[in-house]
Amino acid sequence: MTELQTGRPADLTGRLEREVRVYDYLDELQIEYERVDHEPATTMEACEEVDKKLGTLMCKNLFLCNRQKTNFYLLLMPGDKKFKTKELSKQINSARLSFADAEDMLKYLDIEPGAVSVMGLMNDKDGAVKLLIDEDVIKGDYIGCHPCVCTSSLRIKTNFILEKFLPAVSHDYEVVKLVGED
Repeated sequence: MTELQTGRPADLTGRLEREVRVYDYLDELQIEYERVDHEPATTMEACEEVDKKLGTLMCKNLFLCNRQKTNFYLLLMPGDKKFKTKELSKQINSARLSFADAEDMLKYLDIEPGAVSVMGLMNDKDGAVKLLIDEDVIKGDYIGCHPCVCTSSLRIKTNFILEKFLPAVSHDYEVVKLVGED
């Protein structure tokens, strides 16, 4: 794992286009961020070391849909909180929520499993994905997320995401309260 870096990598050799597009977009919006490169981190357990390097908790990013696949949701929640579909379903009036499949992740967010991130909303040009953010994420100073790949992680000020990034990608958000208990 590399040390904490400020901004984009100096050498983009071997980086996927989707990752480079994130750096380009953040730079264009003049959003400051810190970054660490690491081995693939596709689970919350793998993100624990990354959390320590970034000095923030990585968000658990879940890509969900209703049974009919007519509504898609990106949920940002603290990585250490348990997710209960029933709890979220009630709040957003959507029965039968489940995890969306890899094809839909690629189609709507240009992201593969393990790299789901709020950054993927820059690829959702038609606004097909609704963003849901747990209130505890909103309260935090920083959001930890992937730049659309699971081999790098970013630390971005929460207000930069809410006030600069989301308006730029034409996405609003709904705050949800998840307890994660039965």
